[in-house]
Amino acid sequence: MAMLEVKDLEVYYGMIQAIKGISFEVNQGEVIALIGANGAGKTTLIKLLCRLYEPTSGYITLNGIDIRKYSYKEYTQAFSVVFQDFHLFSLPLDENIAAGTEIDEAALQSSLAKVGLTECVQRLPQGTHTRLYNNNGAGVDLSGGEAQRTAIARALYKDAPFVILDEPTAALDPIAEAEIYEQFSQMISGKTAVYISHRMSSCKFCDRIVVLDHGRIIERGSHEKLIAEKGTYYQLYTGAFELE
Repeated sequence: MAMLEVKDLEVYYGMIQAIKGISFEVNQGEVIALIGANGAGKTTLIKLLCRLYEPTSGYITLNGIDIRKYSYKEYTQAFSVVFQDFHLFSLPLDENIAAGTEIDEAALQSSLAKVGLTECVQRLPQGTHTRLYNNNGAGVDLSGGEAQRTAIARALYKDAPFVILDEPTAALDPIAEAEIYEQFSQMISGKTAVYISHRMSSCKFCDRIVVLDHGRIIERGSHEKLIAEKGTYYQLYTGAFELE
């Protein structure tokens, strides 16, 4: 049985149809990439999976049960999510990652190591206890890349079975981005993952790629399969045209 099944999803914003009859499955342990131009429906689809939006029609099931039948708290505990517009708080680094004051030190250090922040944290004045930003007293500012790595570390710390990443490396330089993707399999080992990316090279390690265009799925399959078909994904990967 698929861990997640999306069936005939449609979403309207007023008169505008953002999602048009989308159906696909995500099996346990799979890594799925969603790609497409801006406005293709990728983030809307992610928000539907997270129950931040409700579909106009169609449904999503988790382990065969309509997700609307789960309590919202129970359902969201199964997901670790990093959105593009994530936020860190003017709190100590460890509390930002743990989302609370009770810290599992082993899980904290593991998540920092997986995203390559261990050495950076060792240089901070109070290590993992260093306060971020200056809203509530003296704190330190993180670079855009360090902040994004911290957000990914927070998702890994939660250790949920399902990981969703919406452009998780947007603030990273190309070298740092390559390092993250080289470590990605280790980061999400044993978990099911769906992520959005504009970087075609990052899709190669995925089990399946789903290509969206104007709210519809136009292609799906492995990297090798889609390259062989020489359709939209092939054109994106070879640079024949670029995502906006």
